[in-house]
Amino acid sequence: MIQQRIIRMLLHSLSVLLGVLAVLVQAQDQSGFISIDCGLPPNSSYTEPTIGINYISDAKFINTGVSIRLSPSERSNLQQQLWHVRSFPNGVRNCYRIIVTSGNKYLIRATFYYGNYDGLNQVPQFDLHLGVNPWDTVKFPNASLSSYTEIIQYVSLDYIHLCLVNTGRGTPFISTIELRTLKNDTYDTESGSLARLRRYDLGSTTGLTYRYKDDAYDRIWVPLPFNLWTQVSTSLLSNDDLAQNHYKPPAVVMSTAATPINASAPFEFYWDPDNVDTQYKVFMHFNEVQKLKPNESRSFNITLNGNFWFGPLVPLYQTTNTIYNPLTLTGATRYLFSLFKTETSTLPPIINAVEIYIVKDMSQSETEQDDVDAITNIKKAYGVDKNWDGDPCAPVAYIWEGLNCSFDGNNLPRITSLNLASSGLTGQIASDISKLSMLQFLDLSNNSLSGPVPDFLTQLQSLKVLKLGNNNLTGSVPTGLVDRSKEGSLSLSVGQNPNLCASASCNQVNQQTDDKNTKKKKNIVIPVVASVAGIFVLIVIVAAAIICGLKKRKPRAAVNVHVETNTPIESQLESKKRQYSYDDLVKITNNFERVLGRGGFGPVYHGFIDDIQVAVKMLSQSSVQGYQQFVAEVKLLMRVHHRNLTSLIGYCNEASSVGLIYDYMAKGNLHEHLSGKHSMAKLLTWEDRLRIAVDSAQGLEYLHNGCKPPIIHRDVKCTNILLNENFQAKLADFGLSKSLPTDGSTHVTATIAGTPGYLDPEFTVSNRLTEKSDVYSFGVVILEIITGQPAILKTQDDEKIHISQWVSSMLSNGDIRNIVDSKLRGDFDNNSVWKAVEIGMACVSITSAKRPNMSDVVTELKECLAAELDRNRTNHYTENSDSIEMATVSLTTEFGPQAR
Repeated sequence: MIQQRIIRMLLHSLSVLLGVLAVLVQAQDQSGFISIDCGLPPNSSYTEPTIGINYISDAKFINTGVSIRLSPSERSNLQQQLWHVRSFPNGVRNCYRIIVTSGNKYLIRATFYYGNYDGLNQVPQFDLHLGVNPWDTVKFPNASLSSYTEIIQYVSLDYIHLCLVNTGRGTPFISTIELRTLKNDTYDTESGSLARLRRYDLGSTTGLTYRYKDDAYDRIWVPLPFNLWTQVSTSLLSNDDLAQNHYKPPAVVMSTAATPINASAPFEFYWDPDNVDTQYKVFMHFNEVQKLKPNESRSFNITLNGNFWFGPLVPLYQTTNTIYNPLTLTGATRYLFSLFKTETSTLPPIINAVEIYIVKDMSQSETEQDDVDAITNIKKAYGVDKNWDGDPCAPVAYIWEGLNCSFDGNNLPRITSLNLASSGLTGQIASDISKLSMLQFLDLSNNSLSGPVPDFLTQLQSLKVLKLGNNNLTGSVPTGLVDRSKEGSLSLSVGQNPNLCASASCNQVNQQTDDKNTKKKKNIVIPVVASVAGIFVLIVIVAAAIICGLKKRKPRAAVNVHVETNTPIESQLESKKRQYSYDDLVKITNNFERVLGRGGFGPVYHGFIDDIQVAVKMLSQSSVQGYQQFVAEVKLLMRVHHRNLTSLIGYCNEASSVGLIYDYMAKGNLHEHLSGKHSMAKLLTWEDRLRIAVDSAQGLEYLHNGCKPPIIHRDVKCTNILLNENFQAKLADFGLSKSLPTDGSTHVTATIAGTPGYLDPEFTVSNRLTEKSDVYSFGVVILEIITGQPAILKTQDDEKIHISQWVSSMLSNGDIRNIVDSKLRGDFDNNSVWKAVEIGMACVSITSAKRPNMSDVVTELKECLAAELDRNRTNHYTENSDSIEMATVSLTTEFGPQAR
């Protein structure tokens, strides 16, 4: 009996342990998932039993709307995440704010199931926005069907807004919101985002729809049977059996394929766009599902509207090939893809799955981030109960009540007017108002505000109207505001504050009182000093001991600098990012355990924020110039955001410790890989090098053309091109960067700064800094990428020679292979390399007028990459490589297959 109890206890413990392990494994599988059940009661969560996804309540992501549970009859045949809805009967725009990881690419899905939740049996129609940009119009064929929409979006901020907009055709509602992290090197577009039109499992033999856990990214694959094609299949594969690429289509989908019934006929499918200007991207997935006999072969070409598109394609057995084109499709009234078997092929063409997307323009500018953070904090401080959801200024139709904004087209929208009159405000005047630096009109009248009128209001140089009347403010109005009111540059209204004095005499009386107090203190101090003198020696000893102790704190050495500026250090380092304390940095870096390197500002340490790796740059004891560069880098990174520029995550600004927290770039810098000096240096292929060149060129082009005013980097070099785990390149180190003047000048006069070998020779003579100075530096980088040589080489005679001179001398022999890095072993497209050399040499022209601009450089490098990709496609199927770029498609119309 005792033995049986022991056995039962052991079995129970084992089952509990297995259950815990299952939960842990499941949680690990969903580490990149955010799954929100809209309308689920607060603090609730569950695991949906049929798909195994963990859902949480939406309560912490939104403050508006009504939670409703569907009737039992409606819930009976539904998955659990559709049992609730959140309905929005009030307000025109209601927005979710969801925290994400900036710099990541997400698949974002919103699902809607009406289920007659409101008893009206009348389905609504409404709009869905992502941030300030329209995403989709939500429609329903009938009340019993669900609808979902998906978009693939690169996220540059640490949050997204998902907004439901009432267009007067019924009350908006939503059932679920799901975000799935994708690899950044998948689903690429030249611009915009990708909205799903169709995702088909073409070879389905079961008629089932597949998603997670079959699909690691939880994409939904819909079967598409058709009477003019048949299916071929293999024994069911697992994801481990199938050699996957980065797109990872599920093995259950790739285990089957479609092929024409007539083996000699082509396999065809088409769609007709609603608008010929719509842009499309197509991703086709192939896997050979049959073990071919020695006398069998399968190869085919693909055409688009009768024009050659790709081929010959030879699907590899149990290996996923994904084909897409980096350019979008547009301008046609029909897109007809045809797969023709080649003359030597004994078997007809096959295809396993296809994804069709519409390229969406999501370029409408959001409000300047500092303004967003400030007004959000003001909303929290005062508990503002208005339509303050989503972006404050954009779109213009949904601007927050009580705000006005500037929209000049070239810059981000800025808040220029804040009217919170008669809003029931209490407490003191919120300090975040001072961060609305473009504010011209501020009305806080007719509230119950208390405390003094703060000095920070004098910092609002654009302020023209200030209304503070009918509150409980005390003390005196700052002199700066009174003076501006007398000058006529500020309309000041402070009446009906019984304990507030608004005249200059108040400030004079206060000053006299302060002077008297100061004299009294001096009279007390004189005798006290004599009595304390005996202890002075002891204080000195204690102070010395403290200073010695501080010196032992590794990076926390005192920074003793003088900065010539009227702006306090705190405001220079103010950021929309999170501020960290020094103790936080100690924890993040595990007491500064691992040094990644050392830059001009000080050491760089490895660390973790939660599970995210970061790099922490500490400012060491340095010159004034070093500190100024440090601040300059912060200022720039607070206002520029691009996938090919390093991102600022946070900062520490304490008296003796200043540090910045950045994205961790796992693969180091480009120089380390070209030279082989990285501890895990990769032999970069020619394709790798071109992708890195395109990435970094795009980052530089953004600084020149995407920023107003344009920004000149001034220190472009291989060590300042960082690589993440996917070898995506990001431009770094902006301490020397300069903005061009806003007076229309095309250059700025600057002292010579930068790195020898990369410095523009024209700039070193004239001190006239232009964008072409960066172009010269980038030309040197291109030549280093091609040759694997440093910017300054040593000849056999131990003389130093610039890389451009060396390349020029080698070109005179006409053999490109003497120039290209020997480590590539000739594995490159000759035309691609020749073109890259021409670009690099044009960039390093002695005269800046002969150099291309960065937009031209980006275009030319992309052409180099396209040529190399074409070569790789030809070799791909005999070398068992990973995936191939090929074509694009849409996401909104019906998809009609046919086989002839």
